[in-house]
Amino acid sequence: MRLTKFTDYALRVLLLAAARDGTRTTVGMTAEIFGISEAHVKKVVHHLISAGYLSGARGRAGGFELKKDPSDINLGAVIRLCEADFGIFECMAPRGSCLISGVCALPGIGSAARDAFLAVYDKKTLSDILLPASAFDRANPSH
Repeated sequence: MRLTKFTDYALRVLLLAAARDGTRTTVGMTAEIFGISEAHVKKVVHHLISAGYLSGARGRAGGFELKKDPSDINLGAVIRLCEADFGIFECMAPRGSCLISGVCALPGIGSAARDAFLAVYDKKTLSDILLPASAFDRANPSH
């Protein structure tokens, strides 16, 4: 199973915000640190603000920061928020179709595999994967 870049970016944004511990972080700074486009970061940050994980402020002194304590941010919940589709097989997709879908065992196995995958993340919070702020400086030597 593979997570989308959107989910990857969301987890990175949360890690960076947690490492900055109450200091606002800008979309531009985040994009530079991770080497991804500002447009992508902006979409991710907006999604995380809408979900209540981040708070944001516009303007000259704007940026974003964690709205919740890292121990209250469940990784499984973040992944479910960001992933649009967990259909491992086409027949598991909302409009998926397959000639043998009515008699095939693969959807049940795929569902069990998805549930096991998510169960690992359900046991972890952002506080379990925190990094020091210096880790982000090393990731981007220009800082």
